[in-house]
Amino acid sequence: MPLRGKHALITGSSRGIGRGIAIKLAEHGVKTAIHYYSQEEAANDTLAQVRACGADGFVVQADVTRPEEIHRMFDRVQREFGTLDILVSNARPELSAFYRPPMDITLEQWHMALDSQAQAFLLEAQTVARLMPDGGRIIAISYSPSGRTGSWQPWVAMGAAKAALDALVRYFAVALGRRGITVNVISPGATDDSVVSRLPTEVFQAIKTWHESGWTPLGRMGTPADIGNAVLLLCMDEASFITGQTLHVDGGASIMDSVFPLDIQRG
Repeated sequence: MPLRGKHALITGSSRGIGRGIAIKLAEHGVKTAIHYYSQEEAANDTLAQVRACGADGFVVQADVTRPEEIHRMFDRVQREFGTLDILVSNARPELSAFYRPPMDITLEQWHMALDSQAQAFLLEAQTVARLMPDGGRIIAISYSPSGRTGSWQPWVAMGAAKAALDALVRYFAVALGRRGITVNVISPGATDDSVVSRLPTEVFQAIKTWHESGWTPLGRMGTPADIGNAVLLLCMDEASFITGQTLHVDGGASIMDSVFPLDIQRG
């Protein structure tokens, strides 16, 4: 769809990947609702960068783990925009809210992860369908390896939540398909200014070195702008026949084989 003048809501867009998406859409004339939970100053900074691109929008606060606050957020969007053409579900809690290994995870941490991802997306998709014209775009930011790996032990709650999120996307792609609304997943790899960069410094540096050494074929970590570019692609008219799919935006990391040493794979 032509993007100039369209309206978007990006949850978790005060910084990081969400901010990168907001700026990329703003460069193409999309007016954006910048959602945040606690980082109000950062959200206002994102809005300032959106306006610097020649677009506009507003800032909205909500706790996406609480159904009533999701509904309040969409009520505000409807008052400000009237309709919504693009929804990007990106928000997640801080690491301390869920980052524990399987034998130590509490029910509170488990529910924080599930409610912020699967439950939030369920309610967002149901609600936005009433505001979104035919041909709209719904995109979930996930981490799809969560559904098939178990080695990142403290990620267990978020891994299960992301796997449920990926499944929900496929169901909504079918449910909304007759209206021409596409529903897709973007699965970033290791991305700077994201959850990865908020790990302890030595852990983040090890991840960065790992990817630069060749475990990502393109030889670097991703950036928020890389994810913004992928969202832009899925919002274009040319992507109107792509739905229920997972787009890995990871520099090729997901096609590497952990069974064989890197030197063998690179030839």
